[in-house]
Amino acid sequence: MIEYHDTEWGRPLFEDKKILQAFFLDTFQAGLSWAIILSKRNNFKKAFANFNAAKIATYGRGEVRRLMGNSGIIRNKRKIEAAILNAQKILTIKKECGSFAKYLWQFTHGKTIHHAFRRLGDVSTTSKEAKTMSKDMRARGFKFVGPTTLYALMQGIGMVNDHLVSCFAYQEVKKASSRRF
Repeated sequence: MIEYHDTEWGRPLFEDKKILQAFFLDTFQAGLSWAIILSKRNNFKKAFANFNAAKIATYGRGEVRRLMGNSGIIRNKRKIEAAILNAQKILTIKKECGSFAKYLWQFTHGKTIHHAFRRLGDVSTTSKEAKTMSKDMRARGFKFVGPTTLYALMQGIGMVNDHLVSCFAYQEVKKASSRRF
C-alpha cells in the first residue's frame, strides 16, 4: 500500500488504458478494502483481457462462468456482469467523446482539483463532481458507479489531489497536474 501511495495514487492519468484499469478495479472494490483489490490487480488484469474494454464488452455467459470460477479475482456475479456492461457503455462514450479519459475529466473541467487537507479525518468520501458524474453514468446505464466509488476513482487517477498537505506527494501532484484536457 505504501508503494502504491508513493508512486501511483493521486497522480493525474490521461491515458484510457490506465484509467480503464482504475475504473474496473474501483467498481470491484465497492464494499471491500482497496488492499484486497490491489493484491488481486494482476489477476484481474489477466482475467479481464488487460482491461481492454472492446474485448470485455464481448464477454458472454461462458466468460461469466469462467470468471466466477477464478479464485484470483472477486467472484461476485453482479460485479462481473456490471464490468461487461460498463465496458459496453465505455465504448459508446469513446465514440461520443473521443476517449473515456476526456469524458471523466470533463467533470473537473479538465484539471485536478487541489484540496488542502491537514488531517485524514478532513478528507471527504464524495464531492459534487462525483455526484454529478454518478448521475450521468447511471443515466447512461453504468452499474456500480455510486458517488463514493467514483470519488475513489477521482482520487486514484488524480482528478482530485487528496494527499494531505504534509505529504510529499501533495506538492508533486500539484506540480504534475498543470495539464488540462
